[in-house]
Amino acid sequence: MTDEHDSDEDHGHAPERETFEHDPVGHAEARAGMTVGELADEYGNAGVGAANLHEAVDVTEAMFDDDVTVFFGLAGAMVPTGMRRIVADLIRDGYVDALITTGANLTHDSIEAIGGKHHHGCVQAEGKTEREHDETLRDEGVDRIYNVYLPQEYFATFESHLREEVFPVLEAEAEESGPVSIERLTRELGRANAEINEREDVEEGSGIAAAAYEHDVPIYCPAVQDSVLGLQAWMYSQTSPFSLDALADMTALTDLAFEAEEAGAFVVGGGVPKNFTLQTMLVAPGAYDYAVQLTMDPQQTGGLSGATLEEARSWGKLEKDAENVSVYADATITLPLVIAAARERLE
Repeated sequence: MTDEHDSDEDHGHAPERETFEHDPVGHAEARAGMTVGELADEYGNAGVGAANLHEAVDVTEAMFDDDVTVFFGLAGAMVPTGMRRIVADLIRDGYVDALITTGANLTHDSIEAIGGKHHHGCVQAEGKTEREHDETLRDEGVDRIYNVYLPQEYFATFESHLREEVFPVLEAEAEESGPVSIERLTRELGRANAEINEREDVEEGSGIAAAAYEHDVPIYCPAVQDSVLGLQAWMYSQTSPFSLDALADMTALTDLAFEAEEAGAFVVGGGVPKNFTLQTMLVAPGAYDYAVQLTMDPQQTGGLSGATLEEARSWGKLEKDAENVSVYADATITLPLVIAAARERLE
Protein backbone atom coordinates (compact mmCIF):
# COMPACT_ATOMS: atom_id res chain seq x y z
CA MET A 1 0.00 0.00 0.00
CA THR A 2 1.39 3.41 -0.99
CA ASP A 3 1.40 6.35 1.43
CA GLU A 4 -0.34 9.36 -0.11
CA HIS A 5 2.43 11.56 1.25
CA ASP A 6 5.23 9.80 -0.68
CA SER A 7 7.28 12.44 -2.43
CA ASP A 8 7.93 12.75 -6.16
CA GLU A 9 11.52 11.79 -5.44
CA ASP A 10 10.36 8.38 -4.20
CA HIS A 11 8.80 7.73 -7.63
CA GLY A 12 11.96 8.79 -9.52
CA HIS A 13 10.70 12.28 -10.39
CA ALA A 14 12.94 15.35 -9.97
CA PRO A 15 11.82 17.80 -7.30
CA GLU A 16 10.47 21.19 -8.33
CA ARG A 17 13.46 23.44 -9.11
CA GLU A 18 13.01 27.15 -8.87
CA THR A 19 16.05 28.43 -10.83
CA PHE A 20 17.18 25.33 -12.70
CA GLU A 21 16.94 25.30 -16.48
CA HIS A 22 17.81 22.44 -18.79
CA ASP A 23 20.91 23.99 -20.33
CA PRO A 24 23.71 21.40 -20.32
CA VAL A 25 27.31 22.55 -20.32
CA GLY A 26 28.90 21.80 -23.68
CA HIS A 27 32.50 21.11 -24.49
CA ALA A 28 34.30 23.89 -26.27
CA GLU A 29 35.98 23.11 -29.55
CA ALA A 30 39.38 24.58 -30.41
CA ARG A 31 40.43 23.94 -33.97
CA ALA A 32 42.84 25.33 -36.49
CA GLY A 33 41.59 28.27 -38.50
CA MET A 34 38.99 29.51 -35.99
CA THR A 35 38.30 33.23 -35.81
CA VAL A 36 38.33 34.99 -32.46
CA GLY A 37 34.57 35.37 -32.67
CA GLU A 38 34.12 31.65 -33.25
CA LEU A 39 36.35 30.90 -30.27
CA ALA A 40 34.33 33.28 -28.09
CA ASP A 41 31.17 31.46 -29.18
CA GLU A 42 32.76 28.20 -28.07
CA TYR A 43 33.46 29.79 -24.68
CA GLY A 44 29.70 30.13 -24.37
CA ASN A 45 29.36 26.34 -24.31
CA ALA A 46 31.62 26.12 -21.28
CA GLY A 47 31.38 27.30 -17.67
CA VAL A 48 33.25 29.40 -15.09
CA GLY A 49 35.38 32.20 -16.59
CA ALA A 50 34.82 31.07 -20.17
CA ALA A 51 31.09 31.67 -19.81
CA ASN A 52 31.74 35.12 -18.33
CA LEU A 53 34.01 36.08 -21.21
CA HIS A 54 31.40 34.95 -23.73
CA GLU A 55 28.80 37.07 -21.94
CA ALA A 56 31.21 40.03 -21.95
CA VAL A 57 31.37 39.79 -25.74
CA ASP A 58 27.56 39.82 -25.88
CA VAL A 59 27.30 42.91 -23.66
CA THR A 60 30.13 44.70 -25.47
CA GLU A 61 28.47 44.05 -28.82
CA ALA A 62 25.24 45.59 -27.52
CA MET A 63 27.13 48.50 -25.92
CA PHE A 64 28.95 49.36 -29.13
CA ASP A 65 25.68 50.16 -30.86
CA ASP A 66 25.49 53.64 -32.40
CA ASP A 67 22.78 54.78 -29.98
CA VAL A 68 24.80 54.01 -26.84
CA THR A 69 27.20 56.55 -25.33
CA VAL A 70 30.29 54.60 -24.28
CA PHE A 71 32.48 55.64 -21.36
CA PHE A 72 35.76 53.69 -21.46
CA GLY A 73 37.74 53.42 -18.22
CA LEU A 74 41.38 52.41 -18.60
CA ALA A 75 43.49 51.76 -15.50
CA GLY A 76 46.62 49.70 -14.92
CA ALA A 77 49.70 49.41 -17.11
CA MET A 78 47.75 48.86 -20.30
CA VAL A 79 49.90 51.01 -22.61
CA PRO A 80 53.36 49.75 -21.64
CA THR A 81 52.12 46.14 -21.80
CA GLY A 82 50.96 46.43 -25.41
CA MET A 83 47.26 47.35 -25.31
CA ARG A 84 47.76 50.84 -26.79
CA ARG A 85 46.68 50.15 -30.36
CA ILE A 86 43.49 48.35 -29.31
CA VAL A 87 42.26 51.42 -27.42
CA ALA A 88 43.41 53.88 -30.10
CA ASP A 89 41.60 51.88 -32.80
CA LEU A 90 38.39 51.81 -30.75
CA ILE A 91 38.53 55.59 -30.56
CA ARG A 92 39.35 56.04 -34.25
CA ASP A 93 36.57 53.69 -35.30
CA GLY A 94 33.91 55.48 -33.26
CA TYR A 95 33.30 53.01 -30.44
CA VAL A 96 34.32 55.31 -27.56
CA ASP A 97 32.65 58.61 -26.63
CA ALA A 98 34.80 59.43 -23.59
CA LEU A 99 38.00 57.93 -22.23
CA ILE A 100 38.79 58.02 -18.52
CA THR A 101 42.35 56.94 -17.82
CA THR A 102 45.49 57.51 -15.77
CA GLY A 103 48.30 59.98 -16.25
CA ALA A 104 50.64 57.00 -16.40
CA ASN A 105 48.90 55.54 -19.45
CA LEU A 106 49.01 58.95 -21.14
CA THR A 107 52.69 59.29 -20.28
CA HIS A 108 53.58 55.93 -21.81
CA ASP A 109 51.30 56.60 -24.78
CA SER A 110 53.13 59.88 -25.46
CA ILE A 111 56.57 58.30 -25.11
CA GLU A 112 55.72 55.86 -27.90
CA ALA A 113 54.12 58.58 -30.02
CA ILE A 114 57.35 60.61 -30.05
CA GLY A 115 59.70 57.72 -30.75
CA GLY A 116 60.29 55.81 -27.51
CA LYS A 117 59.63 52.13 -27.01
CA HIS A 118 58.88 49.71 -24.21
CA HIS A 119 60.87 46.48 -24.25
CA HIS A 120 60.44 42.86 -23.21
CA GLY A 121 62.23 42.15 -19.96
CA CYS A 122 62.15 39.73 -17.08
CA VAL A 123 61.00 39.75 -13.47
CA GLN A 124 64.12 38.11 -12.14
CA ALA A 125 67.45 37.66 -13.90
CA GLU A 126 69.20 34.29 -13.82
CA GLY A 127 71.51 33.96 -10.84
CA LYS A 128 70.05 36.98 -9.02
CA THR A 129 67.26 37.58 -6.56
CA GLU A 130 64.49 39.91 -7.69
CA ARG A 131 65.95 42.63 -5.49
CA GLU A 132 69.46 42.20 -6.93
CA HIS A 133 67.98 42.28 -10.42
CA ASP A 134 66.16 45.55 -9.74
CA GLU A 135 69.26 47.07 -8.13
CA THR A 136 71.12 46.33 -11.36
CA LEU A 137 68.33 47.89 -13.44
CA ARG A 138 68.49 50.96 -11.22
CA ASP A 139 72.22 51.30 -11.87
CA GLU A 140 71.66 50.86 -15.60
CA GLY A 141 68.85 53.42 -15.78
CA VAL A 142 66.06 51.03 -16.71
CA ASP A 143 62.59 51.12 -15.14
CA ARG A 144 60.69 47.83 -14.76
CA ILE A 145 56.96 47.26 -15.07
CA TYR A 146 56.71 43.57 -14.16
CA ASN A 147 58.26 41.97 -17.29
CA VAL A 148 58.46 45.17 -19.35
CA TYR A 149 61.44 47.54 -19.42
CA LEU A 150 61.56 51.26 -20.17
CA PRO A 151 64.92 53.10 -20.44
CA GLN A 152 64.81 56.24 -18.29
CA GLU A 153 66.11 58.52 -21.05
CA TYR A 154 62.67 58.38 -22.63
CA PHE A 155 61.30 60.34 -19.67
CA ALA A 156 63.79 63.13 -20.43
CA THR A 157 62.57 63.15 -24.03
CA PHE A 158 58.99 63.28 -22.78
CA GLU A 159 59.82 66.24 -20.53
CA SER A 160 61.28 68.15 -23.47
CA HIS A 161 58.21 67.30 -25.54
CA LEU A 162 55.91 68.75 -22.88
CA ARG A 163 57.97 71.89 -22.33
CA GLU A 164 58.42 72.63 -26.02
CA GLU A 165 55.18 71.45 -27.62
CA VAL A 166 52.44 71.27 -24.98
CA PHE A 167 52.83 73.52 -21.95
CA PRO A 168 53.59 76.83 -23.73
CA VAL A 169 50.22 76.77 -25.50
CA LEU A 170 48.41 76.14 -22.23
CA GLU A 171 50.51 78.73 -20.43
CA ALA A 172 49.30 81.38 -22.88
CA GLU A 173 45.69 80.34 -22.29
CA ALA A 174 46.17 80.40 -18.53
CA GLU A 175 47.60 83.92 -18.67
CA GLU A 176 44.47 85.09 -20.43
CA SER A 177 41.71 83.14 -18.68
CA GLY A 178 43.10 81.28 -15.68
CA PRO A 179 43.71 77.59 -14.95
CA VAL A 180 42.88 75.16 -17.75
CA SER A 181 40.99 71.89 -17.41
CA ILE A 182 42.72 68.53 -17.33
CA GLU A 183 40.77 67.57 -20.45
CA ARG A 184 42.27 70.62 -22.16
CA LEU A 185 45.72 69.33 -21.20
CA THR A 186 45.04 65.87 -22.59
CA ARG A 187 43.64 67.37 -25.80
CA GLU A 188 46.73 69.51 -26.30
CA LEU A 189 48.89 66.48 -25.54
CA GLY A 190 47.06 64.55 -28.25
CA ARG A 191 47.58 67.35 -30.77
CA ALA A 192 51.30 67.54 -30.02
CA ASN A 193 51.70 63.76 -30.13
CA ALA A 194 50.00 63.58 -33.53
CA GLU A 195 52.08 66.40 -34.99
CA ILE A 196 55.43 65.12 -33.74
CA ASN A 197 54.59 61.56 -34.77
CA GLU A 198 53.90 62.67 -38.34
CA ARG A 199 56.69 65.23 -38.55
CA GLU A 200 59.34 62.83 -37.26
CA ASP A 201 57.90 59.89 -39.22
CA VAL A 202 57.85 57.76 -36.06
CA GLU A 203 57.51 54.07 -36.80
CA GLU A 204 55.01 53.47 -33.99
CA GLY A 205 51.50 54.91 -34.40
CA SER A 206 50.53 58.23 -32.84
CA GLY A 207 48.44 56.45 -30.22
CA ILE A 208 45.54 57.03 -27.87
CA ALA A 209 45.71 60.75 -27.06
CA ALA A 210 46.30 61.58 -30.73
CA ALA A 211 43.33 59.47 -31.82
CA ALA A 212 41.13 61.18 -29.24
CA TYR A 213 42.28 64.62 -30.42
CA GLU A 214 41.72 63.80 -34.08
CA HIS A 215 38.23 62.40 -33.46
CA ASP A 216 37.07 64.88 -30.84
CA VAL A 217 36.81 62.30 -28.04
CA PRO A 218 37.48 63.83 -24.61
CA ILE A 219 40.06 62.23 -22.33
CA TYR A 220 39.47 62.69 -18.61
CA CYS A 221 42.36 62.06 -16.26
CA PRO A 222 41.10 62.89 -12.75
CA ALA A 223 44.28 61.76 -10.96
CA VAL A 224 46.75 63.26 -13.41
CA GLN A 225 48.96 64.36 -10.49
CA ASP A 226 49.69 60.68 -9.85
CA SER A 227 52.01 60.31 -12.86
CA VAL A 228 55.10 61.66 -14.59
CA LEU A 229 52.76 63.79 -16.69
CA GLY A 230 51.36 65.31 -13.52
CA LEU A 231 54.79 65.81 -11.99
CA GLN A 232 55.96 67.63 -15.09
CA ALA A 233 52.84 69.79 -15.12
CA TRP A 234 53.42 70.71 -11.47
CA MET A 235 57.08 71.56 -12.06
CA TYR A 236 56.21 73.74 -15.04
CA SER A 237 53.57 75.54 -12.98
CA GLN A 238 56.20 76.59 -10.42
CA THR A 239 57.74 79.06 -12.86
CA SER A 240 54.80 80.02 -15.06
CA PRO A 241 51.12 81.05 -14.90
CA PHE A 242 50.13 77.57 -16.12
CA SER A 243 47.87 75.66 -13.72
CA LEU A 244 45.15 73.00 -13.84
CA ASP A 245 41.55 73.20 -12.63
CA ALA A 246 40.73 69.78 -11.17
CA LEU A 247 36.96 70.42 -11.09
CA ALA A 248 36.51 71.89 -14.55
CA ASP A 249 35.93 68.55 -16.29
CA MET A 250 33.01 67.57 -14.09
CA THR A 251 30.50 69.68 -16.02
CA ALA A 252 31.34 68.33 -19.48
CA LEU A 253 31.43 64.73 -18.29
CA THR A 254 28.12 65.11 -16.46
CA ASP A 255 26.56 66.76 -19.50
CA LEU A 256 27.60 63.79 -21.63
CA ALA A 257 25.86 61.46 -19.17
CA PHE A 258 22.76 63.66 -19.06
CA GLU A 259 22.45 63.71 -22.84
CA ALA A 260 22.94 59.98 -23.36
CA GLU A 261 19.85 58.08 -24.50
CA GLU A 262 21.60 54.90 -23.40
CA ALA A 263 24.97 54.61 -21.71
CA GLY A 264 27.59 51.91 -21.43
CA ALA A 265 30.68 51.56 -19.24
CA PHE A 266 33.61 49.44 -20.37
CA VAL A 267 36.00 49.36 -17.43
CA VAL A 268 39.51 47.90 -17.54
CA GLY A 269 40.99 47.63 -14.05
CA GLY A 270 39.98 49.65 -11.02
CA GLY A 271 41.23 52.69 -9.16
CA VAL A 272 40.28 56.24 -10.01
CA PRO A 273 39.30 55.62 -13.66
CA LYS A 274 36.76 53.00 -12.60
CA ASN A 275 35.20 55.15 -9.90
CA PHE A 276 35.24 58.32 -12.00
CA THR A 277 33.50 56.44 -14.81
CA LEU A 278 30.81 54.92 -12.61
CA GLN A 279 30.16 57.87 -10.27
CA THR A 280 29.18 60.05 -13.24
CA MET A 281 25.73 58.48 -13.09
CA LEU A 282 25.17 59.61 -9.51
CA VAL A 283 24.27 63.07 -10.78
CA ALA A 284 22.54 62.01 -14.00
CA PRO A 285 18.83 61.23 -14.37
CA GLY A 286 19.58 57.66 -15.49
CA ALA A 287 22.31 55.10 -15.02
CA TYR A 288 24.40 52.74 -17.13
CA ASP A 289 22.40 50.36 -19.31
CA TYR A 290 25.44 48.23 -20.09
CA ALA A 291 28.64 47.54 -18.19
CA VAL A 292 31.65 45.28 -18.68
CA GLN A 293 34.45 45.02 -16.15
CA LEU A 294 37.81 43.33 -16.75
CA THR A 295 39.58 42.94 -13.43
CA MET A 296 41.57 40.74 -11.08
CA ASP A 297 40.61 42.58 -7.89
CA PRO A 298 38.55 40.67 -5.29
CA GLN A 299 35.45 42.21 -3.77
CA GLN A 300 36.21 41.02 -0.24
CA THR A 301 38.57 43.92 0.49
CA GLY A 302 35.67 46.36 0.34
CA GLY A 303 37.59 48.64 -1.99
CA LEU A 304 36.20 50.25 -5.10
CA SER A 305 38.64 48.44 -7.39
CA GLY A 306 37.17 45.07 -6.42
CA ALA A 307 33.57 46.19 -6.02
CA THR A 308 31.22 44.21 -8.25
CA LEU A 309 28.98 45.82 -10.84
CA GLU A 310 26.06 44.41 -8.86
CA GLU A 311 27.21 46.52 -5.91
CA ALA A 312 27.35 49.53 -8.24
CA ARG A 313 23.69 48.88 -9.02
CA SER A 314 22.85 49.46 -5.36
CA TRP A 315 24.32 52.96 -5.65
CA GLY A 316 22.30 53.80 -8.74
CA LYS A 317 25.32 53.68 -11.05
CA LEU A 318 23.73 50.88 -13.10
CA GLU A 319 20.09 50.56 -14.05
CA LYS A 320 18.25 47.78 -12.24
CA ASP A 321 17.81 45.95 -15.55
CA ALA A 322 21.27 46.77 -16.91
CA GLU A 323 23.19 44.10 -18.80
CA ASN A 324 26.50 43.67 -17.01
CA VAL A 325 29.29 41.15 -16.53
CA SER A 326 32.70 40.98 -14.88
CA VAL A 327 35.58 38.90 -16.17
CA TYR A 328 38.20 38.01 -13.56
CA ALA A 329 41.50 37.55 -15.36
CA ASP A 330 44.54 39.46 -16.59
CA ALA A 331 43.19 42.27 -18.79
CA THR A 332 46.10 41.92 -21.21
CA ILE A 333 44.56 38.53 -22.03
CA THR A 334 40.86 39.37 -21.90
CA LEU A 335 40.78 42.84 -23.48
CA PRO A 336 42.02 41.73 -26.94
CA LEU A 337 39.71 38.70 -26.92
CA VAL A 338 36.56 40.60 -25.94
CA ILE A 339 37.17 43.52 -28.28
CA ALA A 340 38.18 41.39 -31.27
CA ALA A 341 35.17 39.09 -30.89
CA ALA A 342 32.71 41.95 -30.44
CA ARG A 343 34.12 43.81 -33.43
CA GLU A 344 33.97 40.67 -35.57
CA ARG A 345 30.25 40.45 -34.90
CA LEU A 346 29.65 44.12 -35.59
CA GLU A 347 31.78 44.50 -38.67
